Amino acid sequence: MSEDLYDDELDGRPSADLRHPMARRFRGYLPVVIDVESGGFNCQTDALLEIAAVTIAMDEQGLLYPDHTYFHRVEPFAGANIEQAALDFTGIKLDHPLRMAVSEEHALTDIFRGVRKSLKANDCKRAVLVGHNSSFDLGFLNAAVLRTGIKRNPFHPFSSFDTATLAGLAYGQTVLAKACQAAGIDFDGREAHSARYDTEKTAELFCGIVNRWKEMGGWDLND
Repeated sequence: MSEDLYDDELDGRPSADLRHPMARRFRGYLPVVIDVESGGFNCQTDALLEIAAVTIAMDEQGLLYPDHTYFHRVEPFAGANIEQAALDFTGIKLDHPLRMAVSEEHALTDIFRGVRKSLKANDCKRAVLVGHNSSFDLGFLNAAVLRTGIKRNPFHPFSSFDTATLAGLAYGQTVLAKACQAAGIDFDGREAHSARYDTEKTAELFCGIVNRWKEMGGWDLND
C-alpha cells in the first residue's frame, strides 16, 4: 500500500498553509517519541506493560527540544503472555504495591489527548512515531489501539523515525546507551529499560541529531 494514500491530506495544502515551522520541517507531521516495555517480543500476544511518550517542540531558532512527557504503567490485557525473561530484563514487578497500572485504553486515551493538543499547537495534521528500533514500539502501539477499539489514532500507521538508524549514521552507534554517550547525553544504565527514562533519552538523542544536521547547514526556518 502506498504511503501516498496517507499523505493526501498533507500534500493537498499549499506549503504556505503550514504556518508553524514545525509543520514545515516535517511536511505536516509532528515527531512524538514513544517507548514501550512489554512481556515479550510479539505485539499480538505479549502484554504491553509500560508506555511513555514525549512530544517535541521547536524554538524560535528552529531547534528541536523535548516538550512534555506522558507515562503510564499498563495492566496486561486479558490472556496476555508475559515472559519471565522480559520481566527480568526490564525489572518490572507486576505485583509491586506502588505500580498503580491503568488499562491500555486509559493509557492511550491520555497520551493521544496530549498528542492532539501538541498537533494543534504546531499546525500539524498527524504524529509520526520516533523510537529506538521504532518498528517494535509502533507494533505494540498499533496492536493496543486495535485491542481497545480506539478510533482516532493520531499516529501514522506505518511510518516512523528510527533513532537506532539515525544514531548509526550520526555517531556510529546503534545501542541507545552508547549512542547517548557518543552524543554527550548523560545515560544512567541503572535507569534504563524504564519506558519513561528510555523515551526521554531517545527524545534528547533525536533532537540532538536533527539540530546537529541543521547546524551543519541543513534545514532552516526559511525552507
